[in-house]
Amino acid sequence: MNDAEMTPSLLADVAPADQVPPVFVLVRPQMGENIGGAARAMLNFGLERLRVVDPRDGWPSPKAVAMASGAGRLLETAGPYADVQAAIGDCDYVFATTARGRELTKPVMTPEAAMMRARGLIAAGKKVGFLFGPERAGLENDDLVLANAIVTVPVNPDFPSLNLAQCVLLLGYEWQRQTGVVSAEEMVFNRTDFASRVEVEKLGDHFEEKLTAAGFFYPPAKVPGMKQSLRNMWARLGLTKAEAATFHGMLRQIARHLGSDQRGE
Repeated sequence: MNDAEMTPSLLADVAPADQVPPVFVLVRPQMGENIGGAARAMLNFGLERLRVVDPRDGWPSPKAVAMASGAGRLLETAGPYADVQAAIGDCDYVFATTARGRELTKPVMTPEAAMMRARGLIAAGKKVGFLFGPERAGLENDDLVLANAIVTVPVNPDFPSLNLAQCVLLLGYEWQRQTGVVSAEEMVFNRTDFASRVEVEKLGDHFEEKLTAAGFFYPPAKVPGMKQSLRNMWARLGLTKAEAATFHGMLRQIARHLGSDQRGE
């Protein structure tokens, strides 16, 4: 397969319904809770193809079902499979997750790079699988030789061990992050919107009026610069309509209170 076949831009040429999302294969998992946690993490990020190879505590697993919560349906078609070969038999390309080198010559990728490669392969009509090893020691060399590439999460080298469900969640997040266009930051308005330029100018007028009455603008030589700085501040803040209205209300209340004090009320 050439590089052009693996570029994410090919995704635009293939409808999502025509693509087969990656399958996540849990190899000899030891705890039902981790299997359930993995299923839950997968569904959080829109992945539903789960396969389980030779689970230590047998199958089906009540603990896995309990931990999966609303993702229990993933367990219904998860297997179990007798061995890794059977679980990845329909895969064209397989990634193996491991934190340690196993003296095998294979490309080693970050989760981001691996999912980018996976998306390109899937867009080209290929089927992709990810292997996750058992909790105690991870995948063995006999498992790794079946993979085309290795995925390693950049973790603390002094403590590289990841919980099985955590590792699944990291890969699932990376898949979902690359699947759609998600803004890194957005403004969420609570029943309001940004104040218009005219509204900001009126707020500036109101402040100038009250600050002038309070004798704030002094000495005369500095007044133009002081007013300009305040106008710049109001424009820079990006106030919402509700915030501008709040400032107006504060100024009116302060004026009422000061007026009452001056009248001796």
